[in-house]
Amino acid sequence: MINKRILDPDRIRRIDGGFSFIPHRFLTDGFLTTLTQKELVLYFFLVLVSDRYGLSFYSYDSICTFLQLTVEQYIEARDDLIKKQLIAFDGTLFQVLDLPKKPLPASKPKEDPAAVAQLIRQSLFNQADHNG
Repeated sequence: MINKRILDPDRIRRIDGGFSFIPHRFLTDGFLTTLTQKELVLYFFLVLVSDRYGLSFYSYDSICTFLQLTVEQYIEARDDLIKKQLIAFDGTLFQVLDLPKKPLPASKPKEDPAAVAQLIRQSLFNQADHNG
């Protein structure tokens, strides 16, 4: 067992002005592993900016600027977080929701056009070798 001790007693975290937290079961129940990197960064951002009820109202352009996301990446991450029942969104207002009983399955990975093109080239090259 690891013996824990405070490393810097002058810098112990505490809740002062804002209110944000992520339940430990976000990790232990597997929610973390079901999110893509963009979903994760958007979720953490919404947790950080929300009030004690999980509410926030940042606009998509502010979110994209803060997180360095394109509008398409933001929309995809937002919609996937809604499908996974982690957030609600009414067009203006976000709510980070209480975690569901268990995580919903991860979204299917999107096909990378470059990877698909590479597979096609390899397949054609291999077929040309077999034909002669």
